[in-house]
Amino acid sequence: MTAVVRELGGDIRLNCPAQSIRPDGGGLAVTAGDTTERYDAALVTTSPALLARLAPDLAGDYLRQILELKSMGAVVMTLALKQSLLGDGGTYWLNIPATSADKAGGVPFLALVEHTNYIDRSHYGGDHIIYCGDYVTPDHPYMTMSQAELERLFVGVLHRFNPDFRPEWVRRSWLFRARYAQPVPGLNHSRAIPDLRTPLPGLYFASMSQVYPWDRGTNYAVEIGRRAAGLLLADAASAGQRPGGERSSAA
Repeated sequence: MTAVVRELGGDIRLNCPAQSIRPDGGGLAVTAGDTTERYDAALVTTSPALLARLAPDLAGDYLRQILELKSMGAVVMTLALKQSLLGDGGTYWLNIPATSADKAGGVPFLALVEHTNYIDRSHYGGDHIIYCGDYVTPDHPYMTMSQAELERLFVGVLHRFNPDFRPEWVRRSWLFRARYAQPVPGLNHSRAIPDLRTPLPGLYFASMSQVYPWDRGTNYAVEIGRRAAGLLLADAASAGQRPGGERSSAA
């Protein structure tokens, strides 16, 4: 995909986080990597809350809409084990019911996945790979706990799934988390979905929160991406701009 984008004239910039998007004389001034450049249009595909921070000139009903959207965060602890937890060739995925809202006294995560019961461990240097994953509120303690704290918490219950498990089986761990991972549509959500075209001329927004009535997923990301790109190009054509020119941006 990277090669095709570049062949079509696209410029992919790594380690260049977008910092702000402001109106600028009929276009947009995009600051990224401490450099500000002017573009005719920008398509933002971040979380709604991040869009609000990136584009401080958004206001009125549109800003209210994006700030009122609800979502859950996600935490995944990946463990490389020396031995299989759920049995070689055994269970791949376990969904774990919570005994209480705060999971007090229960298993502190939602899903336990032994990935190498689906993809052979020979692809992972012989390690047995498991995921301990959970959806939590964006302000949940899991979002600020250290990796060592979460590892102790999660590893501390693995003996419930295999009485033979010992912490010494853990060779290495990795922690991944995101505050925006699962949109939560409320009653009458269809009336609260922000338009792909924001009130700022040239600024477009496409996110998981706008794929309703579908859930988040790759198919729906492709669909909304095509829809947003088509809208951007149609607007550019009607304004007499050159579609696909050098002055378009994606954040």
